[in-house]
Amino acid sequence: MSCQEERPAPGPAGVVVDGTKITICEALEVTALSAGDQPVEPSDAAAIEAAEARAAGLQDVDEAAPPLGGLAASARAATDANAHAKRDEDKTTLADVLADATAKLGGADKEVEREDAVRVVGAEVRSKPDATSRPGGVAASIAAAARLNRGRQ
Repeated sequence: MSCQEERPAPGPAGVVVDGTKITICEALEVTALSAGDQPVEPSDAAAIEAAEARAAGLQDVDEAAPPLGGLAASARAATDANAHAKRDEDKTTLADVLADATAKLGGADKEVEREDAVRVVGAEVRSKPDATSRPGGVAASIAAAARLNRGRQ
């Protein structure tokens, strides 16, 4: 289900009862909306790489290299370019990388589960000097999707 398709209205307590769950790509697209104006940082790239690996069905990023031209590759290139950008306006943003994540991953997607959130949050936090995640960023969006999916039957 793409983000553009209509979802059924939530039932009691906000729970969707038809089995519709949020996918990794949808959560990444939410990040493009919530923190899209922020420049891509190395911690974002690590979280995107972990999310892409999980969407592809890999248990760990180390199982295989991220696909060439995938979201992780774009995020890594963005962090390299951003390190050399002289002005903030010239930096690549999360929206630049994550907009249309569903199309960019070419069908590699799955419903977000708790284990996906653990891997993505861990990757982002390990990659930041202050060991925190970005509010509204990749890890936060994946974790929120996992929490919402838990309540959907």
